[in-house]
Amino acid sequence: MIHREPHAPRRDLYAAAAAVLLVTAAVLAGRHIQHAHHTLFVHWPPLFADWDPHLGPGTPAALILAAAGVAYGPPLAARLPWRALPWVAWAASAAWIVSLALVDGWHEGIATRLTAANEYLQVIDRFHDIPATLRGFDGHILAGVPGNWPAHVAGHPPAATLTFVLLDRIGLGGGGWAGMWCAVLGASASAAVLVAVRALADERLARRAAPFLVLAPAAVWMGSSADAYFAAVAAWALACLALALTRRSLPWAGASGLLAGLTGYLSYGLALIALIGLAVLVLARADLRARPLLVLPFLAGLAVTPVVFGLLGFNWWTAYHLLVTRYYQGVGGTRPYGYWIWANLACAAIITGPATAAALPRTAGSLVHRGDRPATRLALIVGAALAALLIADLSGMSKAETERIWLPFAVWLLPACALLPRPRAWLAAQVILALLLNHLLLTGW
Repeated sequence: MIHREPHAPRRDLYAAAAAVLLVTAAVLAGRHIQHAHHTLFVHWPPLFADWDPHLGPGTPAALILAAAGVAYGPPLAARLPWRALPWVAWAASAAWIVSLALVDGWHEGIATRLTAANEYLQVIDRFHDIPATLRGFDGHILAGVPGNWPAHVAGHPPAATLTFVLLDRIGLGGGGWAGMWCAVLGASASAAVLVAVRALADERLARRAAPFLVLAPAAVWMGSSADAYFAAVAAWALACLALALTRRSLPWAGASGLLAGLTGYLSYGLALIALIGLAVLVLARADLRARPLLVLPFLAGLAVTPVVFGLLGFNWWTAYHLLVTRYYQGVGGTRPYGYWIWANLACAAIITGPATAAALPRTAGSLVHRGDRPATRLALIVGAALAALLIADLSGMSKAETERIWLPFAVWLLPACALLPRPRAWLAAQVILALLLNHLLLTGW
């Protein structure tokens, strides 16, 4: 049930207002620090962006999708047959993401995002001999060594770069294909979260969450970053785990393990997704006790990617420790922890939107009071995602650019919006924020 206390709507507004104040403080303090000390290395703190009011070819489509989503999204999500809903959510999310990206035009918004100096497509030609490149991968992580990797290549395990190498090998080379791969595949994260919420909480809450998953302000960065692709792989790993446990299915368990193993070789920080996986295990512990053999295909799938990369000569732990050194060799060693420890949270408030900020106190209330069992189960998932995000924040390895780095965690905060009354009003706030962000700022890294 949605909480109906007389003062609950007012508390929702207070929570959203607190998020606005946090973002405002991060903007004002960030501008002062950057102007006085030049230590933030972002032009429009706390976001890695430039002030650039503009319109573009994606503007009409984005406006139409925003209006249609607010007007028809909640009733459509409530009435569609369940089998169709995840597919519709994926398609609608992809349309929203691509339309926002095209506000910057095809070239600037999609085709050149992954061809920039620090991006993955810069090193495609260096992977002509994949086993040899993997054997020597960690020799090029540190700054200053001959042929050191660009920042994003050095900052991730090689499965991230190999994805684009393999796309190139099958004839889908170049920034356009790479950008659309990330945008379209990233959009499937909304469907994955829906599937997991239905399996672990209930269908009613999944349906209420659907429009918020589709129309999230995070779409501004889902269309321009490989982190959208990482978010989708991680989300499907968790969704498959939820299906494996609640259906007691060995194939789903194997698929979950396989995707979870791949997730760890796309981004080092995504090891924290295990916290959400732990919440899934807690919620479905009775199913696991009833069929403990589910552990075997999961572990077998989980081992595939580490074994393959290990046999090819890549050592995850060695590379990670070298990355920590590389991080502090660059701007990560200069950016002030004291600012980013809370400004990162402002970035999270931006990508998840005011609706999520309003819903988080309701989520906490569901955990404390436990009167509505599905809402409590949903709150545990959201709470685990929030815990993962906070640990990432405290680590100091995510100073700035968290509007894209934290996408894999942010998509699991959005289902909290299912607990809000008046979904159309909150959806309107979400899409207005996304439209303003994409039309007033030029994002990049």
